Amino acid sequence: MVKTDQQRQTININGHLVDLTSLNKPVWPEMGINKSQYLHYLSEAAEYMLPYLARRHLTVIRYPHGISGESFYQKNCPPYAPPFVQTDTHEGINYIVCADLATLIWLGNQLALEFHVPFQPLDTDKPSEIVFDLDPPHRKHFQLAVKAAMMMKDLFDKLDLKSFIKTSGNKGLQVYIPLAENTYTYEQTRLFTAFVARFLVSEQPGLFTIERLKKNRRGRLYIDYVQHAPGKTIIAPYSPRANPDALVATPLYWDEVDNGLRPEQFTLPTIPSRLKEKGCPFQAFTEVKDNQPFDMILEWIQKHQKA
Repeated sequence: MVKTDQQRQTININGHLVDLTSLNKPVWPEMGINKSQYLHYLSEAAEYMLPYLARRHLTVIRYPHGISGESFYQKNCPPYAPPFVQTDTHEGINYIVCADLATLIWLGNQLALEFHVPFQPLDTDKPSEIVFDLDPPHRKHFQLAVKAAMMMKDLFDKLDLKSFIKTSGNKGLQVYIPLAENTYTYEQTRLFTAFVARFLVSEQPGLFTIERLKKNRRGRLYIDYVQHAPGKTIIAPYSPRANPDALVATPLYWDEVDNGLRPEQFTLPTIPSRLKEKGCPFQAFTEVKDNQPFDMILEWIQKHQKA
């Protein structure tokens, strides 16, 4: 590491020189988190975060002056990016592909705080997972997301589907189903996501809805299955969120999903120690992809719809 002053450093990451600037800049002021502490979080979480960023077209939300300042979405790699930053052009956009620690830290220094990724890898147009976004009307209604998630878990267990869950880093939960790579189209996954969402609404119409207009939801949890589509993105596992309490989109073990669960448990300061103590709940995510009985489930849904 080459130090120039307290506010600026140049570090060597696997042979790549990365300039770090304005290290004392407040990023989450209410939590007392500055840029240096944020970069430290990224370095500690990188081992668990990078597998969900690599091979994906990355969209970030940058907050150049911390979360209290203006923000903007960035899809195109800026022209001043260092040469070690990998890119991939898709539909006229030169996306960053965050495949290594140096790129992650460089993005962090740019105060990219939120990392959003599509559902498919960059070499295919077919999703490699299904994600349901369980979105309650307010964080105080988080238990609606817990109830919906547990109903989904019960359904998926009966279907012999392996499922995973994480907090959204905001007010809800997100349920994942890994899929075999380069196998199913978004049209096929839409059959399944629509079926599941409508099933939950039919079971609890007073609690859940698939109504897209907020004014028509009337305090119910929104089961967002429409977001699982080409061109859409989801917050990546272990990405921070730009909310005042520095919440993190955190993978959970299913036995943690109960009435005592709260989003505020999972913040930038708490995640590194959690990972050291508990490991990553998504550890088996890729291992189950090829063993999901998704073909049989799709066939059943298609027959059911024709009946």
